[in-house]
Amino acid sequence: MVMRSSSPLPRMSRRGRVTIAVLVGVFVLLTLLGWGVQAWTDWLWFDEVRYTEVFTGVLVTRLLLFLAIGLGMAVIVGGNLWLAHRLRPRMRPHSPEQATLERYRMLLGPRLGAWIALVATVVGLFAGLSAQGRWSQWLLFRNGGDFGVDDPEFGIDVGFYVFQLPFLRYLLGVGFTAIVLAVIGSLAVHYLFGGVRLQGVGDRMTNAARAHLSSLVAVFVLLKAVAYVLDRRAMLLEFNDTANTYGAGYSQVNALLPAKEILAYISIVVAIAIIVFSNAWMRNLVWPGISLALLGVSAVAIGGIYPWAVQNFEVKPSARDKEAPYIQRSIDATRSAFGLTIADTAPYAASNLTPPATLATDTSVVPNARLLDPQLVSETYTQLQQVRGFYDFGPKLDIDRYTVADKTQDYVVGVREINYGELTAQQSNWINRHTVYTHGYGLVAAPANQVVCGGQPFFVSGYLGGEKSQEACASPTEQIPASQPRIYYGERMEADDYAIVGKADAAENPSEFDRPVGEGENGAESYYTYTGSGGVEIGSFGRRLLYAIKQQESNFLLSGAINENSKLLYVRNPRERVEKVAPFLTVDGDPYPAVVGGRVQWIVDGYTTAATYPYAERINLQTETTDELTNQGTFQLARENVNYIRNSVKATVDAYDGTVKLFEFDDQDPVLKAWNKAFGGDLVTPKREIPAELAEHFRYPADLFKVQRNLLTRFHVTDPGDFYSGQDFWEVPNVPDAPDTGQKQPPYYLFTQFPGQSEPRFQLTAAVTPNGRQNLAALISGSYVDGKPELKVLELPDQTRVSGPVQVHQQMTNNATIRTELNLLSSNQAQVQYGNLLSLPFGNGMLYVEPVYVKSNQQNAYPLLQKVLLSYGDGGSYVVLANNLTEGIKQLVEQGKNAGAPATPPPADDNPPPPGQTPSPTPSAPAPTGELAQAADRVQAAIAEVRAAQTSGDFERYGRALKALDEAMAAFQAAQGTAPAPSGSARPPASPAASGSAAPTPGG
Repeated sequence: MVMRSSSPLPRMSRRGRVTIAVLVGVFVLLTLLGWGVQAWTDWLWFDEVRYTEVFTGVLVTRLLLFLAIGLGMAVIVGGNLWLAHRLRPRMRPHSPEQATLERYRMLLGPRLGAWIALVATVVGLFAGLSAQGRWSQWLLFRNGGDFGVDDPEFGIDVGFYVFQLPFLRYLLGVGFTAIVLAVIGSLAVHYLFGGVRLQGVGDRMTNAARAHLSSLVAVFVLLKAVAYVLDRRAMLLEFNDTANTYGAGYSQVNALLPAKEILAYISIVVAIAIIVFSNAWMRNLVWPGISLALLGVSAVAIGGIYPWAVQNFEVKPSARDKEAPYIQRSIDATRSAFGLTIADTAPYAASNLTPPATLATDTSVVPNARLLDPQLVSETYTQLQQVRGFYDFGPKLDIDRYTVADKTQDYVVGVREINYGELTAQQSNWINRHTVYTHGYGLVAAPANQVVCGGQPFFVSGYLGGEKSQEACASPTEQIPASQPRIYYGERMEADDYAIVGKADAAENPSEFDRPVGEGENGAESYYTYTGSGGVEIGSFGRRLLYAIKQQESNFLLSGAINENSKLLYVRNPRERVEKVAPFLTVDGDPYPAVVGGRVQWIVDGYTTAATYPYAERINLQTETTDELTNQGTFQLARENVNYIRNSVKATVDAYDGTVKLFEFDDQDPVLKAWNKAFGGDLVTPKREIPAELAEHFRYPADLFKVQRNLLTRFHVTDPGDFYSGQDFWEVPNVPDAPDTGQKQPPYYLFTQFPGQSEPRFQLTAAVTPNGRQNLAALISGSYVDGKPELKVLELPDQTRVSGPVQVHQQMTNNATIRTELNLLSSNQAQVQYGNLLSLPFGNGMLYVEPVYVKSNQQNAYPLLQKVLLSYGDGGSYVVLANNLTEGIKQLVEQGKNAGAPATPPPADDNPPPPGQTPSPTPSAPAPTGELAQAADRVQAAIAEVRAAQTSGDFERYGRALKALDEAMAAFQAAQGTAPAPSGSARPPASPAASGSAAPTPGG
C-alpha cells in the first residue's frame, strides 16, 4: 500500500486567496462593464441609423460561434482528458519513475475534475474567441448561392469556392487542433497515472491507453484524408510559379491532383489499419507505426517527388506550350473576377503629329479640358472661401459634374468643414469644442475648366452672408443651391470629434456657431440649433452616465449644456459611418459630396470582395490603390488580399442628419445577395429605387479603377503565348513632375469625349506606358453608360512616336524658351507647381494639357493658375506655354499651319538649371542697340511692374503684368529676328531676363 504524504506545494493563506479573488473579480467586472457599455452604445447608434439588424445579426452570430466552437473544443479536449483518467490502470508497477510521479498524482487527484474543467474551459475560451472572428465566413457559408460559373477543372460552381471552402477549411483546422490537443493531453494523463510508462517490466502502454491514443491518431489521419480532398480544390487558388499566374498549372493538374487523390485513399486505409492492428489483431504499435511511416513515405514520393519530376523533366523544357491552357484559364478568370470582361479595346493610331486646325473649333474635348487641380486648389479654396480660421476643405477636393444653365460640365467641389485642430486654446475648451463649434457650412464649387482674377477659381456656389465680395471671381447667384447647407458629418471628423446638440430654449437662445454674417474675422456671427433627426438622445441621467463612461468625460454629468433635448452626434466621418453600418463592405478611399434634392450628400462607393475565386489573380488592395494622393486627401485601404471585387453598393450619408442609405448598384453580384440575405433581405435598397437625381452624380470609383488599370497592364494580353513572354505588358507611369519619387500617377476625372464615344461623358482616365519604356502605350477610361460600368482601352501601336506623361512633361519644361519663362515665374520668393497632366486623344493624335500654378513663399499664400503647358504630337515638336487654354490652342494651331512639318526643337540641356534659377547668359553676347535695346528696356520695365504687382498683392494687376511681360518677351524675340516666343521650336533668345532677375509672384 502506497503511503500518502503531505502535499508537495505549500497552501496559500486565506488572506492571499481573498486578495486574488477580489483582484480577479474587479478585473472581470471592469471587463464586463467595458463590454457592456460598448455593446449598449453600439445598439443605440445602430438604432439611430436604423440598421439594428446588422448589430444583432453580427452579435448573435459571434455569440453562437463562440459557444459552438468553444463548447465543442472544450468537450473534445476535456472529454479525452476525463477518459484517459478513467482508463488508468488500477495497479501500477513499482519503479523510480512511478515514485516520482506519485507526488503529482497526490496534488491533482483530489480535485482532478476541477483541473480538467479548468483546462477544458481555457481551451474552449480561446477557441471561442478565435471562432467569433469568423462570423463573416459563417454567414456567407450559410447564405451563399451560385455564381452561375463553373471552375474549369472540376466543373464545380464558383460559389463553392467563395462561400463554402473558406469555412470548411477553418472547421478542418479546428478539428486538427482539437485532436492534437486531445492527443497531447491524453498522453500526459496516461503517463501521469501509469497508462504509459518509460520504465519497468512489461508493456510500455496498457491496452486501454493504446486503444484510446490509437483511435485519436486514426481520427487525425481521417482528417488528413479530408484535407487532401479540400487541398485538391484549393490548388485552383495557389500561385503557379512557372506561368506567373494563379491556379493549378500543368504539373499540378497532371501530377499533384492525382497524387492528392491517392494520398486521400491511403489515409483512409492507414486509419483503418491503425485501429485494427492496434486493438483487434496484433494489439501493438508496430504495424500502426509502419502504416504511419507508409503514409509519410507516400506523401513524399507521390505528393513531392513525382510532381517535381514532372515539373522539371516535362514542363520546364516546353513551359510555354504546356502552361498555355492554364494561362488561358487565369486570363479568363481574372477578367471575369475583376470586371475586365466588359473592357472595349480599340486601336488608336495616333499617327497625326501636327496640330490640326480643328483644335480651335472643337466643342467636345478642348473646352472641357480641366485646368483646376483638386489637390492644388484646395489651399486656394481654404484661403478664399474659409471665412473663419477653423473652417477647412481638406488636402484634396473632389470632382463631380453638374448641369447649370443647360450646360453639363465637371466642377471642383468641396465642403466647408470644421477643423477642430485649428480652434484656438479658448475655442478648444470642452463646451466650445463639443457644443458650440459643431458643424461646417456649405458646398463650394467652381467650374473645373474656368479661372478668373489672376488664376483664381470662378466660384458658383458656397457663399456666406456678409463674406468679402469677389465680384470678378464669383457668380452673383448660387448656381448649385442647397436648402440645407450645414455640414455635421464630414471627412475632417475624427473619432473624438463628437457634438452635443439641442437646447430647451432653442428658438430664443441658439448656441451653435452657424456662420459669419459680417465681413472680416471680427464680423458679426449667427447661431443655430440643430433640428435634424440624427444623433442619440442623451437627455436622461442614465444616458449621460453611459456616455460619460464611454467617452471617459465627467462633463456629460456635470455640464449644464446638456439638457432633456440634447443629442449626441458621433461616428461623423462618412466613410467610417458606412463601414460601421456595412462591416462586410470594403469602402473606397475617396468619398465625395454632392447636392441632391437640396441637401449635401456624401457618396461612398462600397465593394464586395472575395479571395477564393479559382484561377483569378490575387492582389493586395492597399498596394494596388496606393499612389501620389494616398493619405493626401484619400484614405489608404487596409491590407486585404482579394481576387474578386465588385462595386456592388453606392452608399450615401446625409451631411446634416447622418442618415445612411445603401443602394444596390450591381444587381448581379452573388456576394451582395448573400450578405443581403444574411441580414434579413432588405438591408440594401434595390437598384431600381435609386433616385434619378442621385444617380446623375455616380462616378466610376477611383480605387476600383486603379485595381482594374493595374491588372489591365498584364491582362489586356489574351493570347497565352504572348502572356507567357510578357513582351506586350504595360506599366503605370510615375508622377510626371516628380518621377524620381516612385509614386504612381493617379487617374483623373474628366468630362470629355474619347474616340468611339458619341458625346462627352464623365469618365476616369489613366495613361499607361510599355513595360520598361516611357512612350505612350494606351489610354484607359472608366465611365457609366446607361447606369452600367464600362471600361474602354485606346491602344496605340507598338512603335508609336507619341511620348508618355513623364516624357512629355520633361520635353515641355526643358524646352529652352519655355524654361526661360518658367524661370521667370519661379524664384526664391515663389515656386512653380504643376497640375494634372491630361492626356487627350484628338484628331488622330495626342493633346497634352498641363496647368502651371505659382505659389508665393509668403505666409497664407495659395497657388494661382498662371500658365498652361500644351503639347501635340510626339511631345517635343509642338509645345506651348500660354496664359490660358484658348491662347495656347491658337498658338498650337498656328505652329501646325506655319511649320508644315515640325521644326527641329533645340536639344534639351543635359544639366537644366534648378527651379528658381535662370540660365546663365552667354558671355560673348553683344550689348543690344537700337530697336533691340528698346525691346530689352520694355522687358525690364515689365519685370519691374510684375514686382510692383507682387508688392501690392493685387491679383488682377499681377495678371496684367504677366501678360505684358509675355508681350515684351515676344517683341524682344521679334527684334532678334526669331519666331514668336510660344513656338517652342525657336532657338532660345538671349533675353534681358537672362541677367539673373526672375519675376516675383504675388503673395496671395
